[in-house]
Amino acid sequence: MTILANDVFAFIKPSLDAHTLGINSAAELLRECGYSVLIGDDDISRAMNNIRYESNRKLIVDWIKANNITVIGVSYRLDPSDAVNIMGYLMNELKNNNMLFFQGGPIKLVIFGGLPKACEIIDKEHKGFIITFQGGESSQETLLRMGVPLEKIPEDIVEGCSYDNKRLEFGKEIIKEQKYKEFLPVNRCNYAEYGTKNDTIIKRLDNNMSKCFLPLTRAHVGPYSSDLSPKEAVFEFIEWVKILAKENYLDVLSIGTSQLTQSNFGESWEGLSNGGGVPVNSPEEYRMIWENSRPMLVRTYAGTKNIPELAKIHEETLNISWHALSFWWFNKLDQRGPYDLLTNLRQHVETLKYIASTNKPFEPNVPHHFAFRGTDDVTYIVSAYLSAKLAKKMGIKTLILQNMLNTPRITWGIQDLAKSRAMLKLVKSLEDKNFRVVLQPRAGLDYFSSDLNVAKIQLSAVTALMDDIDPHNESSPPIIHVVSYSEASHLATPDIVNESIKITQYSLQMYRELRRKGYIDDMSYNYDVNERMNELLEKAKKIINAIETSVKNPYSPEGFYTIFASGFLPVPYLWGDIEEFTHATKWKSKPVKGSVKLADEKNNLITTEELIDYAKSNIDKVEASISKL
Repeated sequence: MTILANDVFAFIKPSLDAHTLGINSAAELLRECGYSVLIGDDDISRAMNNIRYESNRKLIVDWIKANNITVIGVSYRLDPSDAVNIMGYLMNELKNNNMLFFQGGPIKLVIFGGLPKACEIIDKEHKGFIITFQGGESSQETLLRMGVPLEKIPEDIVEGCSYDNKRLEFGKEIIKEQKYKEFLPVNRCNYAEYGTKNDTIIKRLDNNMSKCFLPLTRAHVGPYSSDLSPKEAVFEFIEWVKILAKENYLDVLSIGTSQLTQSNFGESWEGLSNGGGVPVNSPEEYRMIWENSRPMLVRTYAGTKNIPELAKIHEETLNISWHALSFWWFNKLDQRGPYDLLTNLRQHVETLKYIASTNKPFEPNVPHHFAFRGTDDVTYIVSAYLSAKLAKKMGIKTLILQNMLNTPRITWGIQDLAKSRAMLKLVKSLEDKNFRVVLQPRAGLDYFSSDLNVAKIQLSAVTALMDDIDPHNESSPPIIHVVSYSEASHLATPDIVNESIKITQYSLQMYRELRRKGYIDDMSYNYDVNERMNELLEKAKKIINAIETSVKNPYSPEGFYTIFASGFLPVPYLWGDIEEFTHATKWKSKPVKGSVKLADEKNNLITTEELIDYAKSNIDKVEASISKL
């Protein structure tokens, strides 16, 4: 179906689904191509959410007619069966009103964006008439699939996607050739403490610095079956651990513990839901896991209650390779823990002091949690810097800097590079003889396709992206958090974890070899990346300076609370305690050429100065409120 210049696109998000970034991204892309785009208001969103009622269906059809809409799209990323029902009602109503193009009506195309399962069912039921998007499509691919002629796509979008397309082509060749399957485990046992109780991530990192450097690998592993008792589930996990230890591809085992392990460790769980993950509930079970994990290093989630006490248990039972805390997250704000924000921050700072006393590294599990809640690229960077500086002030000597790429997944690779380099440069400015920063990149949580072959290609491509962050430093990244390619489809078994590591390590070697031979672009000299990096750095420094000069004792629990509550760290998609943190949700996020920026209610971009002035105007009220908490 040919899309013409006078066609009108419209997108609707049912009101139950709070996430709008996908719709906003598609709308901005189409506007850049010169098309008129409408987004359904609250009344239309509510009508779509309850489309089973005839009055709501009539409201939607009348809206389509009144606005001369020719392409209609719906985004729904919640329950797949609800998504299928919504699209079924919509299609029937369009047909009943002779609205479809083949009936002589105006609607040329119907689009749906949602979860893979929903897309699969909709494709089957509607025989491809509805164009479905699971996410992960490039901007150029998205526009082409929506019927936009190639000549209508602006050059900067084509060029912006070029880097991503080249990496995907690289990944296709890696997976097609299958040579990664021959990759052998890296021999790390060249120091006396290897695999013993005296082993540490620092020792393993330092002994890995050699001419044939290959990064340490970390992976998250956590099987659970509701058919098993908690004890049986722990023993199943231990069998997985034995396999991973024997195969010896994985350096750092991250235990994917259950929500109950994090919130109710050592308590009775009778009548409580496990919530997925490994149901560890005693120090003895942690010790069994450690004993069977030799020679891997081991780490696990922090607690969401009694956080310092659980950190001590992790230290004593697992010789935990490093600790991680989320500061503003895993509490009532995201409905992942029982504490209010200030209590959570106080417990985290107390825990941080304990971690410093053990001389273990610390990972701020922070920036991507802001990104999950719709924040912009600058806030992602600022939150990382604030977390790192607090850690340094509390006595931490080594910081593991996790960087989740492809978050949100609409992010272009060149924007990811700019954001990654700006964050790394800013956080590394804190380095001195007593403070070391170790980069640990990873793929995005919802980046991968449910098509396993495509997902393998994506894993190879994102590995290339990781290497381009610091392309002339072959000891960077020192650690890679390997996200298994089955992430969007099913739980990663030990075989899948090991295959994902093989793909990652082999792709890294091959990409570096191609760079040495001059067969790929040297991204260190990319003008767009460097220009965007400098823009991000400048804005982040302005916000940090404003925080440090206007917030009392910013690097403290009360300071971090004030920073957030005043609006210095915007989160458009905040889930919990919204009334207490209205200033944090003041702005909306807007996709701009593969990046994420802040906008006002009229969709106009806001300046850094506007953000700072607004947040500063709220400081006195927020600081006064703390004494009442």
